[in-house]
Amino acid sequence: MQNNIGSWAFLIGVILAVIFGFISGGTWLPWLLLIIGLIVGLLNISGKEVNAFLMAGTILVIVSSLGGSALSSIQFLGTILNNMLTMFVPATIIVALKSVFSMARSK
Repeated sequence: MQNNIGSWAFLIGVILAVIFGFISGGTWLPWLLLIIGLIVGLLNISGKEVNAFLMAGTILVIVSSLGGSALSSIQFLGTILNNMLTMFVPATIIVALKSVFSMARSK
């Protein structure tokens, strides 16, 4: 059940990031994407997926950050990348913290 919620949260977050790249989401959108990112990080990533998610999440955060800045002249694309960044940063932080706590417990 938790994996289902996390999967749906991820899909909804990506769709919202793209949709609200084209229309204004207001001040509530970053908060919603942040909460979705937290849900994805807490519920969607199992122990065996941590390394792959951290690698992909880190790449997405770096590319979204640099791409959002570099492509800011293409309004919609820059906004979509910034929306993705808002969702992936908290998800990546949560998964990294879970991984560190897991390593600390195993010692």
